[in-house]
Amino acid sequence: MATARQFLGATPRRWVEYLIAILFGNAIYFFSLTPYLPAELRHSTAALDWGLLVDFVVCAAVYGLIRLGTRLHRR
Repeated sequence: MATARQFLGATPRRWVEYLIAILFGNAIYFFSLTPYLPAELRHSTAALDWGLLVDFVVCAAVYGLIRLGTRLHRR
C-alpha cells in the first residue's frame, strides 16, 4: 500500500531525479549533440521522429547515471 509521501507510486526524491534527468538530458541533446547530428536524427517541434528517440535515450542514460551514483554513494 502506498504511503502518504508517495505520488503516483514514487517518492518526492524520485520525482526530483526524474526532473533532473529530463532537464540535463535535454540540455545535453539540444546544446551538445544536435549541431553534430544528421538531419534525420534532429528533433522537430511537435513531431514524432528519430530525434525524439535519441533525446529519450540521452535522458534515460542520465537517469541511469543518477541512479548508479546514488547506489555507489550509499555503499
